[in-house]
Amino acid sequence: MAYSRDEALELHKDYQETVNNWQYYVRSYNGGYDYTLGQYLNRYNLELDNEFNQRLANTPCDNHCKNIIQIYSSFLFRVKASRDFGGMQDEASLESFLKDADLEGNSFTTVMKQAQNYASIYGHCFLILDKPAVQTNTKAEELEQEIRPYVSMVTPENVLDWNFERQVNGKYELNYLKIREEVDKSGGSYMRLWFPDRVDTIYVEDIGTEPTLIDTATNQIGKIPAVILYNAKSHKRGIGQSDLVDIADLQKAIYNEYSEIEQLIRLTNHPSLVKTNGVNASAGAGAVIEMPDEMEPNLKPYLLQPSGQNLTAIMESITKKVESINRIAHTGAVRTTKQQVSSGIALQTEFELLNARLSEKADNLQLAEEQLFKLYAEFQNTTFDGEINYPDSFNIRDYASDLVYFQQAKSMNIGSPTFSKEVDKEIARAVVDDDEKLSQIFDEIDSKAETGQFTQDEPAQEDEEVEEEEV
Repeated sequence: MAYSRDEALELHKDYQETVNNWQYYVRSYNGGYDYTLGQYLNRYNLELDNEFNQRLANTPCDNHCKNIIQIYSSFLFRVKASRDFGGMQDEASLESFLKDADLEGNSFTTVMKQAQNYASIYGHCFLILDKPAVQTNTKAEELEQEIRPYVSMVTPENVLDWNFERQVNGKYELNYLKIREEVDKSGGSYMRLWFPDRVDTIYVEDIGTEPTLIDTATNQIGKIPAVILYNAKSHKRGIGQSDLVDIADLQKAIYNEYSEIEQLIRLTNHPSLVKTNGVNASAGAGAVIEMPDEMEPNLKPYLLQPSGQNLTAIMESITKKVESINRIAHTGAVRTTKQQVSSGIALQTEFELLNARLSEKADNLQLAEEQLFKLYAEFQNTTFDGEINYPDSFNIRDYASDLVYFQQAKSMNIGSPTFSKEVDKEIARAVVDDDEKLSQIFDEIDSKAETGQFTQDEPAQEDEEVEEEEV
């Protein structure tokens, strides 16, 4: 099939409306040079190019976007997901897929973690399952040559066009997907167009030539093997909601306020010299000012130096914006850098809100994985009837405060071995962030309790009853 240039370059309406936001979120997440390229620094009125560029180079980006997404990821993948493959458990290629899911050495868990990070940034991420179209005579030969399905992660800015079709059972399924796979050094793009019956690969040059059809292959499973991992659903089908919708704007505002601070510090430490043309003068250590003897007092040079009184107000403004970010992300208790006085109810509420957000993400991960393994089973002519489970609760607590509480509990000398054992486990859970080591510590605590060696002083127990002396 021949494609016109207009057909090849056609973009989905929602893509055109959202792509600028995606670029903004990615740069906000990356920070550093990417953030500088974004030109998110507000320009002053009448500011010269060299002045603006200097200020741009001197303004740091305090990257809250990346930090929050990393916190989410840390909780989500702290405990390994439970995967029951059901009837597909004996599929010979499955072990190889789980160890190297993308044929680039990344495990399936690593791929899902990366996909979740991108879904948090963009709002969603595409996972494409494919299998090399290599003809083999037997399953054993296929296994020997490592011909099996593999997964590719595609971020939204490279998914140019798509279409959903409603099935007779009411479900919506993709019946068209256009992916930009590669851009060469000349600016030309390699695109893959998925249909239920075929897969076309075309090349589009960056000039006005017509596209070239490179390859047409049969779609091996009769459906588009794509899964959308949503961070959170939006009102548009195929478009997710980013975690950075409001946070990125607050980060940009903080970025500009940091620029004001840098500017104030520079002007305060390096005052400007005001003089007439007839005066030979310069500012700085060891500078000499030569003035005519008859110069009028009001024409004498002087230093113009800002007081720096606005620094406090700007810092307070930044603090308020950071608090807003933490409130939006429900990460105040996790990200705080100073001891804050908060009620137990307030902290518990924040932990519950964060847990709810993480639970929604976990549910979306479960759904995406189950859809992927169903597609995998179709490629391998088998059935996936298993179940994927991510944690529903992430045990988010203020362990710093809990440690004080646990220590107080130990000092009460309740006299119960069971109580003492449970307190010791809670202390270990607050200090050790490694599931394997934590399990070992729990076993040691249990073993110690079984031998009668309790962690708090227990009153001595006499084996024999002491009879009272008769008077």
